[in-house]
Parts: sequence; structure tokens; C-alpha cells
Amino acid sequence: MKPIISFDDFSKLDLRVGTIVSCERKEGSEKLLRLTVDFGDQGTRNILSGIAQWYAPEKLINKQFIFILNLEPRQIMGEMSEGMILAAEGKKPLPLKPSGKTPPGAPIR
Repeated sequence: MKPIISFDDFSKLDLRVGTIVSCERKEGSEKLLRLTVDFGDQGTRNILSGIAQWYAPEKLINKQFIFILNLEPRQIMGEMSEGMILAAEGKKPLPLKPSGKTPPGAPIR
């Protein structure tokens, strides 16, 4: 288990529902997918995720998942990634998703 954090630290995370509007393999990588994600009023962001070996890009389009929006952007293979998809560990990563259709950009509390 990781160290206990305060509620104030947890509340700093901006967790939101995002809808993947396009998805493709990152050229030159066997692991990365480039997700273009709609966050409603928060806009659209590009997010790189290392899930390509488990998920076909076309199967993720129009699906909703939970993302962290306020991570510092990170350059990965020459491209900026502007967030992170949340996933549970298992035999393969299992991206977290809302149980029903949710407006893009809805905050997670």
C-alpha cells in the first residue's frame, strides 16, 4: 500500500469522464495508443496510453472512461500527453468507466 494522503491532497486530483472520439496506434511504438478525448467544456485533449497490446483502437472510439486531467503534460516519443486514463491492474489493464452514459467532462467526486 502507498502512504496515506490527506483529503486535501486527494481533492487536488481533477478526475473526469472523457469520451474517446478518435484512437490510433502511435507510430513507432508497439505499446502506445493516441487517444483524442472529449471532456465537454474542458475541451479535447490528446492522451497517450500504453494499452495497445490489449485494446484495438477502433474498439475504444465513442467509449467513456475516467481520466486525470491535471497531471503535468508529459512528452512521450516526441508528442505531448495531456492526461492519463485510469485503469485497474489485472491480466490486462482494465480502464475504469462510468456505469452509464455520462456527459463528457463530468467530474468524479
